[in-house]
Amino acid sequence: MTQTVFIDGGAGTTGLEIAERLAGRSEFTLVTLPDAERKDAARRAQALNDADFVILCLPDAAAIEAVAMIRNDRTRVIDASTAHRVAPDWAYGFPELSATQRGIVAGAARVSNPGCYPTGFLALVAPLVAAGIISADARLSVNAVSGYSGGGKELIARFEAEPDIGFRSYGLTLNHKHVPEMQHGAGLIHPPLFAPAVVPVYRGMLVEVPLSFDAPTADAAFEALARHFDGSPLVSARRGDENELLLSQTDEATDRMELTLFADATGRQVRLVARLDNLGKGASGACVQNLNIMAGLPETAGLRL
Repeated sequence: MTQTVFIDGGAGTTGLEIAERLAGRSEFTLVTLPDAERKDAARRAQALNDADFVILCLPDAAAIEAVAMIRNDRTRVIDASTAHRVAPDWAYGFPELSATQRGIVAGAARVSNPGCYPTGFLALVAPLVAAGIISADARLSVNAVSGYSGGGKELIARFEAEPDIGFRSYGLTLNHKHVPEMQHGAGLIHPPLFAPAVVPVYRGMLVEVPLSFDAPTADAAFEALARHFDGSPLVSARRGDENELLLSQTDEATDRMELTLFADATGRQVRLVARLDNLGKGASGACVQNLNIMAGLPETAGLRL
């Protein structure tokens, strides 16, 4: 049976890419509002309550407002904002996080879509914390670079208007909104030190966690990652032996994520790197993956593989 989907905030980058992934799929019918009605409270409320699924691609305050406008217990919600990512009554929409997370997403009425940076960080760290390879009280750092599309229309316009920008470091007040999500999702006692940056490519990102151990640990760390993601249709793990990783202007859209472990000869120093598309597995692709799971459909339907 066809199910209806309303993307609230569908004119933004994430919403547009979700609609592209749903286009032509017989399982879903998109509920759309004319441009003149997108900010009409009554029309939005009707669409929010009529749809089987609502995907929120809104700022945090607007997402909270939209959820409050849903007056029935039938409409299921996926929120792409930061507003509900550590809320106890929302399922965290990273199906690969643990052996039980996919089932939690499948049965949830409210799912918070992960952030792009936390997706990479948690894929690298959460399995190693669960395996006891990284201590829950470790003080971790995470360095990351993203394509400028992750900043929305304003940042896209800035990068395209200022072609001399080569590297934009930000979050220098050390209170980035993704940090609580990273700490909570990985089960860490201390918040990680997060150093994000934006580079002049449209899409794609690298998320890196450097680790140093007292004993050779690289092999055990890789085995834990490989075991955790064994059979995953979207996340893979490998040992790296190259001397560079690149983000390119011509990188194609993808909903996959690749995890790479680099190590020194002793196996005591490790660099864990997640490579993903900030608009794919980091945003729109993850929303569609969660939608598929919640609707009882093949997990990768409509995704870019």
